[in-house]
Amino acid sequence: MVTLSRKFSTATSDSLACISLKQFPQNPQKPTPFHQIQQQQPKQLESQIVTTLDGCKNLTQIKQVHARILLNSLDQSCYVLAKLIRTLTKLNIPVGPYPLSIFNRVKYPNPFLYNALIRGYLIEERLNESTEFYGLMRKEGVVPVSFTFTALFKACGAKMDVGLGRQIHGQTILIGGFGEDLHVGNSMIDMYIKCGFLECGRKVFDEMPNRDVISWTELISAYAKSGNMESAGELFDGLPVKDMVAWTVMVSGFAQNAKPREAIMFFEKMQEFGVETDEITLIGVISACAQLGAAKYADWIRDVAEKSEFGGKHSVVVGSALIDMYSKCGSVGDAYRVFQGMKERNVYSYSSMILGFAMHGRVHDAMKLFDEMVKTEIKPNRVTFIGVLTACSHAGMVEQGWQIFELMEKCYGVKPSADHYTCMVDLLGRAGRLQEAHELVKTMPIEPHGGVWGALLGACRIHKSPDIAAIAANHLFELEPYCIGNYILLANIYASCGRWNDVSTVRKLMRTRGLRKNPAFSWIESEKGMVHEFFSGDMTHPRSGEIKQALEDLLDRLEAKGYKPHLSSVSYDVNDEDKRRILMTHSEKLALAFGLISTIPGSKIRIVKNLRICEDCHSVICGASQITGREIIVRDIMRFHHFHDGICSCGNFW
Repeated sequence: MVTLSRKFSTATSDSLACISLKQFPQNPQKPTPFHQIQQQQPKQLESQIVTTLDGCKNLTQIKQVHARILLNSLDQSCYVLAKLIRTLTKLNIPVGPYPLSIFNRVKYPNPFLYNALIRGYLIEERLNESTEFYGLMRKEGVVPVSFTFTALFKACGAKMDVGLGRQIHGQTILIGGFGEDLHVGNSMIDMYIKCGFLECGRKVFDEMPNRDVISWTELISAYAKSGNMESAGELFDGLPVKDMVAWTVMVSGFAQNAKPREAIMFFEKMQEFGVETDEITLIGVISACAQLGAAKYADWIRDVAEKSEFGGKHSVVVGSALIDMYSKCGSVGDAYRVFQGMKERNVYSYSSMILGFAMHGRVHDAMKLFDEMVKTEIKPNRVTFIGVLTACSHAGMVEQGWQIFELMEKCYGVKPSADHYTCMVDLLGRAGRLQEAHELVKTMPIEPHGGVWGALLGACRIHKSPDIAAIAANHLFELEPYCIGNYILLANIYASCGRWNDVSTVRKLMRTRGLRKNPAFSWIESEKGMVHEFFSGDMTHPRSGEIKQALEDLLDRLEAKGYKPHLSSVSYDVNDEDKRRILMTHSEKLALAFGLISTIPGSKIRIVKNLRICEDCHSVICGASQITGREIIVRDIMRFHHFHDGICSCGNFW
């Protein structure tokens, strides 16, 4: 332990914990008043020197000003010397012998001079030295000021040192007088939040006699990031004055926590109250709209963005987000129009558009845009190649996919990640080259993650390969033991092959691990823009009678044209009649029937499903597009399916 003395050295102590609070005087004596000396000094000269220091660009200039300070007998002016030390810090000059020699020559340093050095150490991330210097300050009887504690709390938060932060918190109580200081209270809340002690931050907030919008917003944001939108909402409701930042935190919080409807609802309220929006607000609500996949909101949000001067033409960030939004809402044409209208494009703009084309099966457009991109000065990144490889996978372009995969690092310096290997396994697997895909997984130079094994398992579903499926699933059960989708997919593969004993084994494992299947559901927009949800087997919709009749009529017409139900899409060991009944009430079929009776004949029908579309529903919707003359767009968990005149954009390959 370093013995603290008035002459401070560069040695360090472990932390503030090394200093007993008993060492600090409970009622520190004030040093000999310095204000009398200051009164004798020309204030105008001090101001001139401070102004001169603001213009210093290097150490030589600072030393010239220091010489002027000495010549004018200002070597005891804490005001001037604190500015001198802060200028050294601003120019990234380390807190070493020079700043310390300036400090050590001052007879009666005030809190601001101490703060200048404490701040300098903190900027250099030397937390131990800063706390030791704080200890010296207290031992000498100098009372800290608000900025002393805000700087120390900020450093504790950055280092995630809650132990030291609590000691500093104790100091504010011991010294007293900081209970009503907003800056200290807010920095304390921020420290506890960054250290992962949200409830401690909440307790500080609850005990603050005065709060400002920063106090409220810090906690609202922390609750949102932790996924506790209920607490975030309660605080937001209690906020006396709700500014743009607070509204943005709520919109972004709901979007980030997969609550897109709530995010859009808050954004609507924000618009009603006339609160301005910025890029961050728009990114949040655009993300929510993309998650929901509701075309109703897409154009409205784009109009708001354009009116706020943050539209796609002016903001490359918002423009890229709009491309992603329109792509996920099934309007890839609108996405491309946003892309074309952008004055500035970057790697994210190109990558979003390439991925959008790939999701919608427009492989030629994706590859063409990639070729255009590499001719510009914009270099493709890892996301760009995920989009290109996804396009190859959805089109079964194995050889071209291999070529791009091999050129990634060689020509563009992008080292293949596990996500790129996932695309390649998916590409090979979809093409029926399961052994080759499995071999690629086994020889990967990096550890395969769940996505890689998931791609292999998905390919086994398409090509009914239960043995390789079991290998992939066993790895997934270790990597993602509570991801129920993997168990369900393996059970479905066994069911499609008639291996009912294996299906029972998988379901028993699910029960042992306490896993319950997420209900399959689909949603569709009505003509008035209202979103209607349908769960499989659920006939409680107000228009269920009409939906059932429309669905029966559609199936009769399809059967007349040769349609036969894909009974293997039912993973239950029941009789064929029960399988037909189960298939008839799949959520996407119910949504389709509702779309047929609630929208204008000839208009597009857009459906979103939370899981992968089954083979039977794919076949029914494909036939429905031909019989009704409708374009039907279905977004499932894997991709977009554009059904038109009896043909799907995926080429029955998904």
